[in-house]
Amino acid sequence: MHLAPRALRRAVVVATTALLATALGCAPQPEEKATGTPSGSAGNTCAKGELATKTAGKLTIATDEPAYEPWFKDDKPANGEGFESAVAYAVAKQLGYDKSAVVWQSMPFNKAFAPGEKTFDFDINQVSISDERKKAVDFSSGYYDVRQAVIALKGTKAAEAKSVADLKDLKLGAQVGTTSLNYIDDVVKPTRQAAAYAKNDQAKSALRNGQVDAVVVDLPTAFYITAAEVTDATIVGQFENQGGTPEQFGLVLDKGSALTGCVTGAVDALRGDGTLGKLEQQWLSDAVDAPVLK
Repeated sequence: MHLAPRALRRAVVVATTALLATALGCAPQPEEKATGTPSGSAGNTCAKGELATKTAGKLTIATDEPAYEPWFKDDKPANGEGFESAVAYAVAKQLGYDKSAVVWQSMPFNKAFAPGEKTFDFDINQVSISDERKKAVDFSSGYYDVRQAVIALKGTKAAEAKSVADLKDLKLGAQVGTTSLNYIDDVVKPTRQAAAYAKNDQAKSALRNGQVDAVVVDLPTAFYITAAEVTDATIVGQFENQGGTPEQFGLVLDKGSALTGCVTGAVDALRGDGTLGKLEQQWLSDAVDAPVLK
């Protein structure tokens, strides 16, 4: 008579326990404390020399061909000479990759920040950071603050320009897809349509041949062109930064790249310890102040 109630009680306990286990399994459970880092942040995923690169153990860096001075020297990105080549290797070292682990790849300027998956880990090619470009690619933090400048042949009307207004009636040219061309369209707003060229070399030839009155390039490039390539040209002046925010060059990465935070951390570290400043002084020291066009 007493066995049946005890058996019944045991059955009830077992059934209740099973139901509780089932309920707990379906109910929201307390979240464990997050140990990872947000996507693109510099954390444990940035173990030196062990990043999720395109090729394991290698860091693939892209730039345009030809690679112009003073950003590169002798059109050889791999020699470590020129500002951007030196910066690229400094970033690589910061990420844990020595020079032998760096692989260079040729990439046309416009394709570097066009939509689509990239074949490089990052691209370095005087690409200005912009909200529009961020829709298609990621950028590191800026590694160089830059201004745009105007070049004209000596003795011409364009060379005498003192203000933005003096440029309005001139035929101006710049490389397609660049902020240089944007400055012509958005700041100068010339009465004549700007000439857009696939390469800076074509813009320089157009200037020599009188097809344009002046060309717009970044200031360091302007100093190099007038000193070594088109020696009968002069720097007319530089534009003020728009909106109070300096234009900056950034390293270009795949949209949503897992390396973005690591590369940004490397650039920030190089700025913080003075490396970027030293490299700028070494390779871009000729880019001194030029008259400001207002």
